[in-house]
Amino acid sequence: MVALILIFGFLFGAILQFANLNKYNVISGLAVRKDFAVAKAIAVAIGIGAILLNFEIAFGLASYHVKPFIFGGIILGGLIFGAGMAILGYCPGTLAISLGEGSLDALIGILGGLAGGIVYTLLLPLIQGSLGPNFGNVSLNSIIGTNSLFYILIFILGGIFIGASFWLHKIEKGKDLKWLYSGIALALLNVIVFSSMSTNRPIGASTAFPYLADLVTGLTNNDYFTKIQKPGNWEIIFLFGAFIAGLIISILKKEFKLILIHDNWLYYKGKSVWKRIIWSFIGGFLLIIGARMAGGCTSGHILSGGMQLAFSSLIFALFVFIGLLFTGKIFYKEQ
Repeated sequence: MVALILIFGFLFGAILQFANLNKYNVISGLAVRKDFAVAKAIAVAIGIGAILLNFEIAFGLASYHVKPFIFGGIILGGLIFGAGMAILGYCPGTLAISLGEGSLDALIGILGGLAGGIVYTLLLPLIQGSLGPNFGNVSLNSIIGTNSLFYILIFILGGIFIGASFWLHKIEKGKDLKWLYSGIALALLNVIVFSSMSTNRPIGASTAFPYLADLVTGLTNNDYFTKIQKPGNWEIIFLFGAFIAGLIISILKKEFKLILIHDNWLYYKGKSVWKRIIWSFIGGFLLIIGARMAGGCTSGHILSGGMQLAFSSLIFALFVFIGLLFTGKIFYKEQ
């Protein structure tokens, strides 16, 4: 099973690398509304994945893994996650890939994320009551049921997401279609990972951070660590596979490079090394705090949950993009 998870992680990393979806310049480019590759790939992956996954489940080949709709956690966590994603320029999953490529700011972001994991574990007993109310594991299927109307809506909503990706592509006036191929591949990979014949769970990344941080610091004698132990272990292996992909592919392409300050950061924030280090740490910290409040991240919530048409995941995605774009507008200003 470990080898299979590593392979899935490697494929995940390779897919994102193919279209540069892991890179700081691309993700921060979305925050300033100049690069829509990430949004387009996610939209097409959700659209295609929703159709494929729900039929996979209908044939008894997979199961739903819908995250609970914890109202306060989803909204506030989404905004915080979006802010961290804008500042850092990475998601929990892309951090591992970019570290493999030599991005030192990704390493600082990981350290910030680990710190965020520890703080969240310590704060959870105090804030847990304020994250609700919990409306349960609500999805289109749980509301409508498995019937003809449900499958008609699956095709309609899937088509809307796919159409939205091409609409963004038209607005962007882009010609490169790597985002499309990566989006399709992400949908197919998720369908395989969901399968009861493989791992019977969705792709995810953010749980690895509090799991590893709590494990290293000995902060394991609590209910939260018990809850995240199994998914956290899975995601550590998965992210290691993504890291290997980043390392091997960048070396083979002769693109491996130790770098701290990327072009977008230099353009908007200047060349100060310490400024990038501090903000990378803060961004990683916010990223994981927001992810854990909401119960997932870009891959585990927006992508995997969106494919299940889970209400929690779709609303989380909305507030992530609000936080991302709002923070991008404030944080990134031309010198």
